[in-house]
Amino acid sequence: MRAFIKEKQLVTAQDTQNALKDLFAETLQEMLEAEMDTYLGYEKHGAKNKQTTNSRNGKSRKTHQRTASRRSPFLQDREGAFEPLVVKKHQSNVTALKIFRIF
Repeated sequence: MRAFIKEKQLVTAQDTQNALKDLFAETLQEMLEAEMDTYLGYEKHGAKNKQTTNSRNGKSRKTHQRTASRRSPFLQDREGAFEPLVVKKHQSNVTALKIFRIF
């Protein structure tokens, strides 16, 4: 924790709060990426192992209440069928986020 504080140069409570919001947003993004990998059956940039006609189709931005106006990408697939489990489509409040194993 001390290394994290030093690395991020946290001095005030606001600095700490902002760093934790960023960390939460990054963690949430990684979880969504892992969900998409599982859904499509291959990792990002691993199309040589692709066994589906569906693929990633970019990102749109989504603001979450938990991250206090932080906007994180919402992943999309070409077929429009991807339904994330961690943060549902049209969900903006992630304060009661349930973390579970998606693999």
